[in-house]
Amino acid sequence: HDGLIYRGKRIVNWCPNCCTAISDDEAEYHDEKGHLWFLRYPLVEPVDGVEYVTVATTRPETMLGDTGIAVSPSDESKAKLVGAKVMLPIVNREIPIFSDWHVDANFGTGFVKVTPAH
Repeated sequence: HDGLIYRGKRIVNWCPNCCTAISDDEAEYHDEKGHLWFLRYPLVEPVDGVEYVTVATTRPETMLGDTGIAVSPSDESKAKLVGAKVMLPIVNREIPIFSDWHVDANFGTGFVKVTPAH
């Protein structure tokens, strides 16, 4: 109410040294060429002959924190997989496949791993 907090779509960085947030005007941004890793997640039960989904990610190291796999609701080719479950590799934990309008069906494989733990 005092006008001290700015609201907007901005990245706020957490400083582990200061234990405080640093606004995006204090961060210097630069484009960096990335790399996509392709990871196979086996389906718990095959769906119409499909035994696994392939997820494209720039952060394969966050896989252990995955809680789901998202697909675009406009991607008809993946609609039959919504509601199915995959087995998270390494930890053998079941996670769901669901649709989310944030997913770009034309980027990577159209499957996005959801990792709130990082």
